[in-house]
Amino acid sequence: MIGRIRGILVEKAPGQALVECAGLGYEVDIPYTTFFHLPETGDEVTLHTHFAVREDAQSLYGFASSLDRDLFRLLIKVNGVGPKLAVGILSGLDAQQFIRCVENRDSASLVKLPGVGKKTAERLLIEMADRIGQLEGQFVPTSPETTGVGQPDGQGPAGGPAATEEAEAALIALGYKPQEAAKAISKVAEEGMGSETLIRLALRNMIPA
Repeated sequence: MIGRIRGILVEKAPGQALVECAGLGYEVDIPYTTFFHLPETGDEVTLHTHFAVREDAQSLYGFASSLDRDLFRLLIKVNGVGPKLAVGILSGLDAQQFIRCVENRDSASLVKLPGVGKKTAERLLIEMADRIGQLEGQFVPTSPETTGVGQPDGQGPAGGPAATEEAEAALIALGYKPQEAAKAISKVAEEGMGSETLIRLALRNMIPA
């Protein structure tokens, strides 16, 4: 089991990071909430990881904090929730926001996540209610000091059509419909905004904290 990786961030994009460690480059699938905390390329990064092995693939999933990683491991134990959906959930809500949803029985926020219907939301609330107790002692504010992956306010590419197109493509890849993605980006877009900021603000409006 690969539980953590520390190395140089070679490349980053919404949904994936390439980390070089001891001469090897590891492709790591990440939720957007982790992407927003990544440092600049060329800087050192630490990610808490989960290594998944299937008959047809081997995948390494990375997270900004051990809390996010441990919640991911609990989510994939829920009936009907695989790694892809778990990453999608943690792209729209970080671990602390998800825990609050469970504690408050807030299914309305969960069904706004791509791939989460009403039945899945109810299943998550029921099954995770007993499991989040396993995360006791880890529920703390997320910050660069606790995650070790850098500042969360990176702007990404310079603002303009390219940033808007990249932000829309990222939301579509997450599972939102093109019309939903375009509408969400247009609501928050301001001159000079980078794609990372556009994605973060659009997700925040779609799924209030």
